[in-house]
Amino acid sequence: MMVKISRLSRGRHHLAFVLLLALVVVGICVPVFALLPSLCSHHQSLPPAPPRDEKMMSQRFYIKDDKFWKDENTFQIIGGDLHYFRVLPQYWEDRLLRAKALGLNTIQTYVPWNLHEPNPGKMVFDGIADVVSFIKLCQKLDLLVMLRAGPYICGEWDLGGFPAWLLAAKPPLKLRTADPAYLKLVERWWNVLLPKVFPLLYSNGGPVIMVQIENEYGSYGNDKTYLRNLVTVATGHLGNDIILYTTDGGTRETLEKGTVPLYDVFSAVDFSTGDDPWPIFELQKKFNAPGRSPPLSSEFYTGWLTHWGEKIAKTDAEFTAASLEKILSRNGSAVLYMVHGGTNFGFYNGANTGSDEFDYKPDLTSYDYDAPIKESGDIDNPKFRALQRVIKKYNAAPHFITPSNNKRKAYGPIKMQRTISLFDLMSMTDPVDVITSTNPISMESAGQMFGFLVYESSYISKKSGNILRIPKVHDRAQVFVSCLSQDVDGEVLRYIGTTERWNNQPVSIPTTECTFNTSLFILVENMGRVNYGPYIFDEKGILSTVYLDGQILHGWKMIPIPFHNLNQMPNFSFEIQHTKKRNVGQKEPALFAGEFSINSVDEIKDTYLSFNGWGKGVAFINKFNIGRYWPSVGPQCNLYVPAPLLKPGRNSVMIFELESPHVDLLLRAVDQEDFTCGSNYSKVNQL
Repeated sequence: MMVKISRLSRGRHHLAFVLLLALVVVGICVPVFALLPSLCSHHQSLPPAPPRDEKMMSQRFYIKDDKFWKDENTFQIIGGDLHYFRVLPQYWEDRLLRAKALGLNTIQTYVPWNLHEPNPGKMVFDGIADVVSFIKLCQKLDLLVMLRAGPYICGEWDLGGFPAWLLAAKPPLKLRTADPAYLKLVERWWNVLLPKVFPLLYSNGGPVIMVQIENEYGSYGNDKTYLRNLVTVATGHLGNDIILYTTDGGTRETLEKGTVPLYDVFSAVDFSTGDDPWPIFELQKKFNAPGRSPPLSSEFYTGWLTHWGEKIAKTDAEFTAASLEKILSRNGSAVLYMVHGGTNFGFYNGANTGSDEFDYKPDLTSYDYDAPIKESGDIDNPKFRALQRVIKKYNAAPHFITPSNNKRKAYGPIKMQRTISLFDLMSMTDPVDVITSTNPISMESAGQMFGFLVYESSYISKKSGNILRIPKVHDRAQVFVSCLSQDVDGEVLRYIGTTERWNNQPVSIPTTECTFNTSLFILVENMGRVNYGPYIFDEKGILSTVYLDGQILHGWKMIPIPFHNLNQMPNFSFEIQHTKKRNVGQKEPALFAGEFSINSVDEIKDTYLSFNGWGKGVAFINKFNIGRYWPSVGPQCNLYVPAPLLKPGRNSVMIFELESPHVDLLLRAVDQEDFTCGSNYSKVNQL
């Protein structure tokens, strides 16, 4: 979506402590990335697309006379974006039925490359990544599909859908260009994805009517060779009958840059809700062949995204519905972005930037988007009703009975216990996983794509104290010192301060009484990679020289703390394990474990975890990473817990708390969303 202008071999070794860890699983840590090899051929050698079954020759979706045609009838696309990777598979049908009850006839979805190829050459198409099953389910429900195949998707998704390991390639790849090394990797990816899509095309009896290449490229670059390469690879796999399309902002500049001239690629547009659509549709015609420009807003915004530290985004229901009717009433087509936003589970939330890369704005865990179908699936709201009322006028197909909201349950307070501190996590790390270097290296170069990385060094403490400066850190660094040789039975890590990408300030380190050198630990959190704009080359970790009292500090260890991400299924036993008693500072990050019980299957309902009174961190329910919390900044107070994550009996909760735990160590399972935390009118980069 646009911003208004408006995991290399199999993992090295798991951290040694994971077999003992309480309720949390640590993910795969991979070695330093070297030059990416070319594992695919050039597009000239692509095999031809298989011939279509003669029985399907009469089934066509095409463009003629500035209209969409489905078989022999004109067709008005009334669609909505609903992303399979933001909804648990058990809820796909529920959400699709709600979209159908709204009156939609088409579902549009991105395909995030990073979810499907988390490590080079390791493809994943099961669980929440089972895009084929999702498309087949759409067809079962009589919904057509517009597939946004990327390779770049934006979508408020980490790195715009690009795998983070692309950033570790040497020499650096030039993403979103005709760079041969980059294009070879795109082709390798599409050589897997597109053959799965081909049988699902409408002309082959499936529901896929259109396939998008790239996304809003005109807002980024102007490399026509790159776009033509994508078209060639796509048609090599999908044939010439499928409608390939691009989406760009509705201005002459973005359309000139983002469209593919002299190629039969349909150009669609997006623009701010409330803009007069018809002058933009007239402009759209100039970038399509004569008779091949049916008016289509492929992203009609029903709401907007929200960053941490902002007030939750809301748009008026009647205004949104009236704006949609301006398109539909004159036979225009539109795709609601979003019809249902869902959740940025795991570490996959994206981020935006402002005037420079330090003006960093990470997205919430919730991707509710103020869409007509809420994050929890609720549809009893003014926006759903207003849009449904308009859509019913233009979609003559029988409408499903509007389903009721899913039931939710407040399971009450959950007593948490501190189980493992940050120092314990570091001391339990397999030495094989620790990287040494003269200077700090990025997370990606360390083979760690998500989570946290500890940078360790040492220095001689001055009586007057020391000044630490890290010119470039992505994204948030908490600084600790320790006299390890003396304090093993005492308070090992002493919290000093925090410096952030958006508020990069020197850290004053008080003098220590260490007999020998003082140990320095810097815990860096990857808060989500930029997904839009010129700063998408968003490596994480410490990305600069570190200075102590104006002098370069050399001699570093990189210690991974890479909790598992979305769609990584752990295979460890989960037993409560406590480390030996010692004084742990209130500000030392730690794992906290708890549980709550559900008596029967009938009592399993959606719920929310309320983090009011906690600081900042990441949470797991029954081993599943439900995302980040940060109530002190807000606006999101509660994390959504879909019922399919729960089970009868004991349900485990694990959180990694970075700052300070709740005074009573209590979480609460409640039955409502809450976006009222923090200072709702502030911004992260102003904190």
